[in-house]
Amino acid sequence: MIRLFSFMTEQAPGKQQKFPKLLIKVCLIGLLSLGIIVNSWGLSPAIASINDDRLDGNIFVVYAGNGSLVPAKLSLKDSLDREMPTVLVYYLDDSRDCKQFAIVVSRIQEFYGRAANIIPISVDSIPAKETYTKQEAGYYYQDIIPQTVILDGEGNKIFDGQGQVKYEAVDDVLREVFDLVPRSESVELKRRTVNEFNEELVDS
Repeated sequence: MIRLFSFMTEQAPGKQQKFPKLLIKVCLIGLLSLGIIVNSWGLSPAIASINDDRLDGNIFVVYAGNGSLVPAKLSLKDSLDREMPTVLVYYLDDSRDCKQFAIVVSRIQEFYGRAANIIPISVDSIPAKETYTKQEAGYYYQDIIPQTVILDGEGNKIFDGQGQVKYEAVDDVLREVFDLVPRSESVELKRRTVNEFNEELVDS
C-alpha cells in the first residue's frame, strides 16, 4: 500500500500538467459548439427583436417574461365542460404583431388568470379541416394573427378582437363577464416601462 501511494505521488506532477491543458481544450470546444448552435437557432438575446418577423423563441417567454402561459392549464374542451369563461389568443412565434401583443396577453392572465382560462394557440397547431366543432380552436379562428376571442361561461362568443387589441378592450368585456365595476368607477391603470420589451400596469 505504501509503495502504491508513493508511485501515485511520483506520477501525479506529470499528469497534473497534462490534465489542465486537456480540460481547457475540451471546455473551449464545448463553448464554441454551443455558441454555434444557439446562433443558428436564432435564440441569442443579443439579436432578439420585437420589431421583425424572425423566430426568437416562444414570444411569451422572450417578450412578456411569462413562461406559464404555454401550454395552457386547461384545454378548450375542459373550459366548456366546466362552464368557465375562456380567452383564446391565436398567435405565431415569428410574427412581429404577436411579439408586441404578448405583453397584453400576459396582463390578461395576471388579472383574470384565476377566474378565466387563458389559452394561447399557435395557429400552426390547428389541424387543417373543413369543419370544426365548438370545442375545437379552429372553430373560432379567422385567419388573422393575433386574434383574441372571449367565450362566456355558457360558451357563447362575446368578443372577437383581430390584431393588436388594447388590454382595456379585453378588460371591459371581462368586467361584464365577472360582474365587476366599470372602468370609470375603478382605479385607473397606466403603463410603466419595465425593460426593453415589457411594461406593467400600475395605479395612477
